[in-house]
Amino acid sequence: MERLSIFDIYKIGVGPSSSHTLGPWKAALAFAQTIQETAYNRIEIHLFGSLAQTGKGHGTDIAVQLGLEGFDPKIIDTDRINMYITHIRNQCILQINGKNLSFNPRNDIHFHPQPLERHPNALTFRIFNDDIQVLQETYYSVGGGFIHKDGDPDISDDQPVLPYPIDTGRDLFDHILKTGSCISDIVYANECAFRSKEDIEFKINEIFETMVACVYKGCHTEGVLPGGLNVKRRACQLNKKHVGDAMYTNASEWLEAIKKLPQNFDRINKFISCFALAVNEENAALGRVVTSPTNGAAGVIPAVLLYYYCFCDFKGMDAVHRFLYTSGEIGCLFKKGATISAAVGGCQAEIGVSSAMAAGGLTEVLGGTPRQVLMAAEIAMEHHLGLTCDPIGGLVQIPCIERNTMGAVKAITAAHLALDGNPEDAIINFDLIVKTMWDTAIDMNTKYKETAQGGLAFNLPVAFPDC
Repeated sequence: MERLSIFDIYKIGVGPSSSHTLGPWKAALAFAQTIQETAYNRIEIHLFGSLAQTGKGHGTDIAVQLGLEGFDPKIIDTDRINMYITHIRNQCILQINGKNLSFNPRNDIHFHPQPLERHPNALTFRIFNDDIQVLQETYYSVGGGFIHKDGDPDISDDQPVLPYPIDTGRDLFDHILKTGSCISDIVYANECAFRSKEDIEFKINEIFETMVACVYKGCHTEGVLPGGLNVKRRACQLNKKHVGDAMYTNASEWLEAIKKLPQNFDRINKFISCFALAVNEENAALGRVVTSPTNGAAGVIPAVLLYYYCFCDFKGMDAVHRFLYTSGEIGCLFKKGATISAAVGGCQAEIGVSSAMAAGGLTEVLGGTPRQVLMAAEIAMEHHLGLTCDPIGGLVQIPCIERNTMGAVKAITAAHLALDGNPEDAIINFDLIVKTMWDTAIDMNTKYKETAQGGLAFNLPVAFPDC
């Protein structure tokens, strides 16, 4: 199977959707790089399947325009996105590699509800010299910001040789039995085959800092989310209510203030929800988030990680790293054995996987054994099986934002059940739950897979916003 780094799972990008925003954005960036030597003066974009059905609500049309113009989702000034898109619309010009192309977003982005055969998230770029088509490429956004170009092999030839190749939970546990290591040590050793220790250290800290910055911003931003549903932000009011008169000027001081508050179940539970809401409100507003493993599920990992940071016996940044190594590997295993794409597997592939990741990561840093880590991940996913993806209006808002709070709480519950349990007594193992999740994904009706054609989206129909 493909060799995945945890940094393939944890990617910094822009909301609201990893498969409908970040993936198409990356596809547009990749396509722009292929046409530098081609004569052209006009471009069309064709969105298929789920990208067409909920693309406007997920900002797919915005993402592809920004990608074609060369903006990097990791560093773009998110406060200027609307300005960039307005400029393109008013000028009817896309600038690709320094060259102006005729482009009218209203006429040159085409939505085709019928999916292509290979994957429900497909997009095709066509460039023309006057009326003559000179190049066409199709890309698939396969979940979590991963993309595949049509015609390319699914697995590249330059895969790194890992000291501990892992395709299943059984593989991971076999390496642990042979080495006596914990899961995070095994994962770290594999990461060293992808990049230098210095790069790993930088990237893992960058992921954590981006998560904290996103939570902090979301907890200090009021207003109504874009898209037409008039969803009010709640994290800011929750934070004000429960942080009280604490004084702080930045994220670090804020977290320290939360640590010093009297701790009880009610306050802890509300802060977990506050952290998760904050991330996904930022995500819905085209803010910067970390895919974990997707944008729509980006609030679960930060909420559980900050639960550990603020309300448990925090062991320092090394524990944060171990949390992210362990949780990231669990995400890799679900991607290999099932899917992390809601368009393929419903919301069990997003919130379910993120909850399993968070449960495993938390169990490790709370002192759980490797078997308890996998047990926690299994428990969390077991109670998300069959979860549908039915975003009202095609927006990553209802029920998506609140689902992150539920996924976080389930992850914490799963971790504590595993820590107090005996894995030898467990009837269901990790690999069985991965297989079952994939079986469920295959059986799930397409209308419950990020199409906004079933469930809540059907019972409360809302026209897609005019983006």
